[in-house]
Amino acid sequence: MGLSGQDERELAMLLQAAIGGDEKAYAAFLTRTAALVRGFARRKIVHGGVDPEDVVQETLLAIHTKRHTWMVDAPVLPWIYAIARYKLIDAFRRRGRRVEVEIGEMADLLAQPETETVSERDIGRVLDSLTPGQRSVVSAISLDGHSIGETAEKFGMTETAVRVALHRGLQAIAKTFGRN
Repeated sequence: MGLSGQDERELAMLLQAAIGGDEKAYAAFLTRTAALVRGFARRKIVHGGVDPEDVVQETLLAIHTKRHTWMVDAPVLPWIYAIARYKLIDAFRRRGRRVEVEIGEMADLLAQPETETVSERDIGRVLDSLTPGQRSVVSAISLDGHSIGETAEKFGMTETAVRVALHRGLQAIAKTFGRN
């Protein structure tokens, strides 16, 4: 990963400001994070079969929806890379490839239980706040685990249109539920 302590501090400050509502900090955080995850995915996807951009998009989506779970006093880079690892593994599983991950890479995650659960009623309430097109796309990607490409094919859309619908759907959710 090769990042300095300064990089860690800067990303942590950007995420902390973003959680506090600073949109410019959030944009900067997502831009830097996308570059990190893109490099990570490209290094891990040696034989193809998985589009690194799908892993980047799914990781950014997961970070967006779970940003409240990051503990301010914890390092941000392991949190980002853990999410990216999970999304990479999910992508390989969808393609039918067997994935082996060294336990050392996951050790920091094993001791941290999930702190918040979401009921089906909450999910339904969130999805009901979206337009039908956004609801279909967000549901297909976030709940069903489909990739951008699979979702585009399923709904007869371009991948760009799927990304736009996903982004707008997430923005609408954030606005509706007070996380701008």
